[in-house]
Amino acid sequence: MVETREADPVEDPLLWASRSWPLAWQRKGDMLVGAGTEILRLDVTGPDRIARIAASWREIMAAAEVDDEVRVPGTGLVAFGAFAFDDGSAQRSTLTVPSTILGRRGGRHWITRIRNARAAAPDEAPQPSDYGSHWSATLGPGRMDPAAHGDAVREALAAIEAGEVKKVVIARDIAGSVPVDADLRRLVRALASGYPDTWTFAVEGIIGASPETLVTVRGGEVTARVLAGTRPRGADADEDSAIIAELAANPKDVDEHEYAVRSVVDALRPHTSALASAEQPFTLKLPNLWHLATDVEGTLSNGSTALDMVRALHPTAAVAGTPREAAMAAIRRIEPFDRGRYAGPVGWIDGNGDGEWAIALRCAQFGVPGETTDRGWMIDPDGTRPVTAHAGGGIVAGSVPEAELLETRVKFRPIVDALA
Repeated sequence: MVETREADPVEDPLLWASRSWPLAWQRKGDMLVGAGTEILRLDVTGPDRIARIAASWREIMAAAEVDDEVRVPGTGLVAFGAFAFDDGSAQRSTLTVPSTILGRRGGRHWITRIRNARAAAPDEAPQPSDYGSHWSATLGPGRMDPAAHGDAVREALAAIEAGEVKKVVIARDIAGSVPVDADLRRLVRALASGYPDTWTFAVEGIIGASPETLVTVRGGEVTARVLAGTRPRGADADEDSAIIAELAANPKDVDEHEYAVRSVVDALRPHTSALASAEQPFTLKLPNLWHLATDVEGTLSNGSTALDMVRALHPTAAVAGTPREAAMAAIRRIEPFDRGRYAGPVGWIDGNGDGEWAIALRCAQFGVPGETTDRGWMIDPDGTRPVTAHAGGGIVAGSVPEAELLETRVKFRPIVDALA
């Protein structure tokens, strides 16, 4: 049973989220916050995991009884998802439905309550709680330190020279810990405040502010934003202008961006009756970065849901490389870790099959108190919980290891600053 009603404005819906395991999606003031108990959960690993989740969600959509008086994107039945980057990852790909969702979009506010029809009684309504004390993370090198990253980039360049791949994305990691009682909602709020134009997300312990839309599906229309090609912001307007001109004209960055756009267009074409993308990328300004960006728009032709589009698109050349399978094989060989949900799809889907999904970038994955993580850490409930962050860059012919390391440092900045 699903019921959505208009609600009085709530200044900070994050106060209803869990302190230790927040569930949130936010951009430019629009927001979905999950609260209360978990009504439904899909955990999948292995090949065809996204297809299996998409098929299960179709069955759930068909069976749900929905009373939605608001009828805007994000109302009615909504599930939040965070999926692993690789089919072979030990990390679960998860879709979860909370008992309560607080929403805000375009000045409208609502609350959705969801319960299992077989339950004896509705769950008790969640209540807001004040933010906990300020905290900071302790961070250091992970399994791939700067020297190892240089070796990895050189190995990727060798694979390109051998004709194995045209582009491959190589990531490195940093790792550390936070206090076990850290209120992670503070991190969500800091990222949303500092990077309002990005998708700020908190799903299954992965929290970040991604500038890259994987796919949005709304009323039969599909859109995606491709980012590839990166420079740090300049110290002033004149320096920014010079950086933009150099980025737009640099053959390495232009080639890298073209590979990424082509991978998205090729993935969407079988599902659309009309598809368009700009011939030339534009420069996207973020507080700390410039990106080459291209928007792709189309009309769905086969009733596909947002999850079907996630399945078709992931992984894009922007986070894996091209050709896709060869790039994935190179990543598995070169990177000394399981990426987990880093660079995987994160977002939400509703009972109509519409949704918003980003690529999990500029983010950190937190461990669960009392459990062993895929890095082999046992978390002490009385001490700390682990946190791991990743950042990467696309390696193409002409890439320079030192420049690629600098790019990862710039990409780490949003999450490292927020964790501090």
